[in-house]
Amino acid sequence: MGFTLRIKALTHAFSESSYRLLFLAVLVGIVAGGGALLFYFAANAVDHLMLGQLGNYQPPHEGNPAVAEMPFIDNLGMNYRWLLFLLPALGGLVSGWLVYTFAPEAEGHGTDGVLEAFHRKGGVIRGRVPIIKAIASIATIGTGGSAGREGPIAQIGAGFGSFIATRLKLSTMDRRILLLAGMAGGIGATFRSPLGGALFAVEVLYRDPEFEHEGLIPCIISSIVAYSLFGAVTGWDPLLATPHFRFDNPYELLLFGALGLACALLGVVYVKVFYGLREIFKRLPLPSWQKPAIGGLGLGLLAMLVPQVLGSGYGWVQAALYGKMALWVMLIIALAKILATSLTISSGGSGGVFAPSLVIGAMLGGAFGASADILFPALTQDPRAYVLIGMAGFFAGVANAPIATLIMVSELTGNYGLLAPLMLVCVVAMLTRRKNSIYEKQLPGRFDSPAHLGDYVIDVLEGLTVADLADKGRAPVLVPGGMTLPNILNLISTAKGAYYPVVNQQGLMTGIFSVTDIRRILNEDIPPGLIIAQDLATQTVLTALPDEPLPQVMKRLTLRNLDEIPVVDPAEPRRVLYMLSRRSLLARYAEQIEKTREGFQSQG
Repeated sequence: MGFTLRIKALTHAFSESSYRLLFLAVLVGIVAGGGALLFYFAANAVDHLMLGQLGNYQPPHEGNPAVAEMPFIDNLGMNYRWLLFLLPALGGLVSGWLVYTFAPEAEGHGTDGVLEAFHRKGGVIRGRVPIIKAIASIATIGTGGSAGREGPIAQIGAGFGSFIATRLKLSTMDRRILLLAGMAGGIGATFRSPLGGALFAVEVLYRDPEFEHEGLIPCIISSIVAYSLFGAVTGWDPLLATPHFRFDNPYELLLFGALGLACALLGVVYVKVFYGLREIFKRLPLPSWQKPAIGGLGLGLLAMLVPQVLGSGYGWVQAALYGKMALWVMLIIALAKILATSLTISSGGSGGVFAPSLVIGAMLGGAFGASADILFPALTQDPRAYVLIGMAGFFAGVANAPIATLIMVSELTGNYGLLAPLMLVCVVAMLTRRKNSIYEKQLPGRFDSPAHLGDYVIDVLEGLTVADLADKGRAPVLVPGGMTLPNILNLISTAKGAYYPVVNQQGLMTGIFSVTDIRRILNEDIPPGLIIAQDLATQTVLTALPDEPLPQVMKRLTLRNLDEIPVVDPAEPRRVLYMLSRRSLLARYAEQIEKTREGFQSQG
């Protein structure tokens, strides 16, 4: 019993530490980096076996400057075996069966799953989801599915962050932050972009230019750790090799601004096709697990015409960065990649949308740059630079994450010479179509997120104190510290509260426990007659004073995810006067909102 109490005390002390999230972010980063490594090698192995060996599909390799010596690509022809078109269907069949049998919420691109968990599920992700997502995505990507790795690896890292916060019984807010830290670590490692991964995790939550600033430092720490682990094993070179680009012609910003508009317009087409095809697949009279195979078959047939749509497509971006692709080839690949990605993911297949979006943007940028070089040769310094800028602009437009995107593209190419045009194109692409987003679970701003409901409750409670709600308080059910569990259950059987103060012989509070604490200890192999109230109680108790401002108490309840708080005597802080519930606070909030609304109407 004493050992159990010591463990509980240590756990509580750790949860109160202001540095706990920083230590946990390191652990989350280690797991995210390890998960990224496993996913990387597994996906590459399946890709080599299925596409390389069985399909004889050999696209250019990313990160290889030797593509500068390859022949110019002025047609869509490639060598491959006839059965290549069946491989995406096979991957879709395996992926669909796994997802819809074991974890239906793992369908589609995983980033939306993380956003949904953050905003509406208290940061909770089922433990099996990251595992099923990873295996299903390996099956999809490894057989040629037009999908990326950021969605699966985001769910792997985020899932572990959620898991560890739940096991340590941290607050809902802390669990959300560790969820973001996991996502940042996974993305930072996979794309060798530590800063971009951290910024993406806190920026992609909202459509407006807002950040989840509370999670920024844990995300940075997790991303650094994951990136370092991944780089130590796979190497430190950027994902894509690029020529040395520079920007020294301000007049060229006119062309870059036009590219931003083009990225926004094609982004609208992308989102409409993506979700339009999803609705078509939903209406198909087939079991859900079979639909990814139908999408894979459609992708395979498309690949017979445009084989470049298979897989991540980074090799083709690499070729475009060195000016090895014809204008019309890049344009065809951009449009076909939109359809290929929609067939893969909108059908219920598993994978991310980041990589396909970069490919689409790169091909659009390359085609735009080649056109600009023909029409405005005096303004166009290097048409190949438009490939890199198109990557960032297109994804910034469909993800509403301009800051993270421009940093990520700079990091994954190792090229920082184009920051000024990158900034312009990303902002123009985002502002042109603000409501257009590939992430449907993305919310407009913090005000719209259920995760921040308590933040905005505070504003209308200004000027009120705890004493104003004294008549709404509940008389405390005081439990003597030596009372045994059977007697405790009898005492609280008719009580309506969620928390019960434990008191000494003088009636002064020494701790507090909840119904949840009782359920937890009932699962332990201890005879109920040996358990007393003091064993159940948490000794460090959050309390409120009658003269304390309601906003301050509301914030405390929200941060610790409490339903009730003891209001104590100022003269004797261990004497409980009454219990104040969050429900009472929210009821007063509703009253204040109504009064405010009536005041505005009377003024109008």
